[in-house]
Amino acid sequence: MELERITLFVEGKLGQDTTGHDLNHVRRVENVALKIAEQEKMALEEITIIRAAVLLHDVIDEKLFDDVEKAKQEVRSILQESGATAEEIDIIEDTIENMSYSKNLTKKRKLTKIGKVVQDADRIDAIGAIGIARTFYYGGSKGHAMYDETAPIQAEDLDEKSYRKSTNVVNHFYEKLLRLEDSMNTETGKKLAKSRTEFMKKYLEQLAREIRGEV
Repeated sequence: MELERITLFVEGKLGQDTTGHDLNHVRRVENVALKIAEQEKMALEEITIIRAAVLLHDVIDEKLFDDVEKAKQEVRSILQESGATAEEIDIIEDTIENMSYSKNLTKKRKLTKIGKVVQDADRIDAIGAIGIARTFYYGGSKGHAMYDETAPIQAEDLDEKSYRKSTNVVNHFYEKLLRLEDSMNTETGKKLAKSRTEFMKKYLEQLAREIRGEV
């Protein structure tokens, strides 16, 4: 599989992104995915599929692209042009179509071992210091309130529709980011998520004090 060809395709799709789903995000996710794959003792051919899935995981995201079905067709085409086998294409498509947080709100989607590694790596980049930066960056790009008087949506009331309607940046930490630690699939993912989640909790405590004017 020609990863260079896939990389050029992704650069054309995400090279001008200003929502936090840019090429730097892709590179960070790849670095984490490779670290997890090493700990999981994944085979070289599995790592190639992981890298391809990481490259492509945001190019069918409905937050970024209006015509998702067209985007899926383009993904299949670039994979075929890059020499991916039918089995590799199936694994990559299954991964990027089922790994998102919103798709797993009401029912956890089953992923392959490769899919679990990619999902963990992507979620790791949503938390910690970089996660905080990306959250406010994305919220600002969409015109969302930094914070307001609305309460976070409770877990039992959160589904894909209500999740998409949330427009409060601070609430997003409670509706998604602080919950990601418990969703990790791999031991490496769990360890990374734990430290990053603790960092976010401390940040939110400080933020709340500053909002109240206590410090």
